Amino acid sequence: MADFIQESKYVELIYKVVDQKSGSVFSSIEYPVGYVHGANDVLGKMVLAELEGREKGDIIEIKIDVEKLYGPRDESLVFIDKIENVPQEYRKVGTKVTMENNDGQPKEFLVTKVDDETVTIDGNNPLCGREVNFVLEVLLVRDATIEEMEAGGTTDSEPSLEEILSQG
Repeated sequence: MADFIQESKYVELIYKVVDQKSGSVFSSIEYPVGYVHGANDVLGKMVLAELEGREKGDIIEIKIDVEKLYGPRDESLVFIDKIENVPQEYRKVGTKVTMENNDGQPKEFLVTKVDDETVTIDGNNPLCGREVNFVLEVLLVRDATIEEMEAGGTTDSEPSLEEILSQG
């Protein structure tokens, strides 16, 4: 008899974040993530509601409102500079750059484009302005142990929707 996802069930799943238009995978995890359903809402209430009643082998696609998570794309956070003004170590797409605002608070930027003349650095979350699906595959559903209930999942680390999407 199959176990269904409900409160007090231990669940393991893998996931990926996929661009709705292109089908490109922004981030994925193939090592199973475990949590106890109903013990916390680190995956987000919307995701947990979609998982409710599902069983091992189910694949669920959920449209994520990225604007709700990260706000609208802000073009004032995009900087283009002449390549000669940018240190060599920041001339590669995907490089993270930490900058400070006027108050000294750090903000992470990402090098998004490099050509022969310019470097583009963007402080928006890489998913801003995109429509994405969160695709989850349920690998295991069983009764949670007392230790798992107390920890809210595995004793390793808990998944977080915010963390998952920020990997993109």
